[in-house]
Amino acid sequence: MPGATATVDTAPGHAGAAAALLVLAAGAACCAAAASRQAPLRCSLRLLALGTACAALALRSVAGFAAALGVLLCSPAAARMRQRLLGLAGLALATGLAVATSWAVAADALPQGLMVSLEGPLTAHRVLLWQDALELTGEHPVLGIGPGRFAELSPTVEQTVHSDGKPHSAPLQQAAEQGVVGVGLLGSAFGWLLYVLWRSPRTTAVVLTAGAALTALAVLASVGNALSFPPVTAGSGLLAGLASARRPIGDGTTGADGTDEARGPDGADQARGPDDVHQVRGPEGTDGAAVRPGEAARRTRRTDRSTPL
Repeated sequence: MPGATATVDTAPGHAGAAAALLVLAAGAACCAAAASRQAPLRCSLRLLALGTACAALALRSVAGFAAALGVLLCSPAAARMRQRLLGLAGLALATGLAVATSWAVAADALPQGLMVSLEGPLTAHRVLLWQDALELTGEHPVLGIGPGRFAELSPTVEQTVHSDGKPHSAPLQQAAEQGVVGVGLLGSAFGWLLYVLWRSPRTTAVVLTAGAALTALAVLASVGNALSFPPVTAGSGLLAGLASARRPIGDGTTGADGTDEARGPDGADQARGPDDVHQVRGPEGTDGAAVRPGEAARRTRRTDRSTPL
């Protein structure tokens, strides 16, 4: 798991950030493979994603390897799905289970055998940080103790020499520092990402692959502090933006007038925007030349000025 304390060659949390970036890179490669129409290119991009997962092993990040490999395995499965809403609901459920498990570990609400088995890979130090965060949440449930103040009030951080002062769990950090309001905003941000992917004009394979990568990132963030690093949040925003772009470059069908037609989530054509070309009918009902909306309005005003009172 991503380290909660510093080691000889790695600062605390940096392993989790590297794993998160590798997961996003694997997700981007798989999204490109899903969007490609050429079989050799798809195979090459998936091999690139596999190499990215192996790079996580080279960095001694088993969690990063498992997450990147999971995204790679989800990519061909996403290509066979027809209902993206069902797939996104499953990804949301997986994220909720990961958050609920970390919360249950902090509250010591799991059976003793399961608790012991989870405490091994999570490390006892991380569990103590989570328990401090949950205790602070109970003392300040609505607004929390304030952003960045966990290091001041956590007994575990005070007794740790090499610590970055974070609880290494995004939901628990939000709960401790910003209360229920912060947890609600964090959950709303993830829910909004899934909603945007659901409404995306891209294919279902691209949407679900990007959703799998973002879900893997959310699971890593629930047991680490990956979201504390700007490159990770910027990378997740870039991946979500590419997967939900309304008119992707080179990914549209060419209409009769030479313009690209945007497709909706179910393959239906989207309505044309204000800058799209449309046909204007003449006075006898015949189709006139292609005119933009602004130009048609100017012609109408010129006609009104030339009409005698």
